[in-house]
Amino acid sequence: MALVPTPVVNEGQLFAEVEMGGDSSSSTVRATVVQASTIFYDTPATLDKAERLLAEAASYGAQLVVFPEAFIGGYPRGLTFGVSIGNRTDKGKEEFRKYHASAIDVPGPEVDRLAAMAGKYKVYLVMGVIERDGYTLYCTVLFFDSQGHYLGKHRKIMPTALERIIWGFGDGSTVPVYDTPVGKIGAAICWENRMPLLRTAMYAKGQRCAC
Repeated sequence: MALVPTPVVNEGQLFAEVEMGGDSSSSTVRATVVQASTIFYDTPATLDKAERLLAEAASYGAQLVVFPEAFIGGYPRGLTFGVSIGNRTDKGKEEFRKYHASAIDVPGPEVDRLAAMAGKYKVYLVMGVIERDGYTLYCTVLFFDSQGHYLGKHRKIMPTALERIIWGFGDGSTVPVYDTPVGKIGAAICWENRMPLLRTAMYAKGQRCAC
């Protein structure tokens, strides 16, 4: 099977061509890797934006669409949330309150909407989100099939550097690889791609390309 790019435009998409097996008779999978920004502190608007981008990718024949880390909920680049050792500012607390409110519950209504999108546009969807579990936030990837079913999630196991101030740690219970008609799908988030044991575990499950 060959993974080939789609010519999607919009906010500047990134594409890569990866051979999935050397057999010339193998099937071809058309995939889109989306590079686009979150609408920060506005999850409903971000979901609307995700659907527009998903529809565009599907119009070019994409079968697999992958969104960035933390697309739903946002990656808080440059924010400190007013944190220093032994102290937090009132402004920082309010920023974190808004960030926490922008995260999503898994399962929850936003997950249901993402599943419906995947089914509507008949694509396998891999979506980066900020997951809310009580008072703890996780950097999470959600997986959906082309029939509109939520498959499961991967929580980032080791948040990088100061990410640990705001995100909880995942564990080995959420390192899935899904066997689908478009190939075996899993995800390693950001620095996890440089964690040899995590990648080894995923390779052992048959995954050959990390999202």
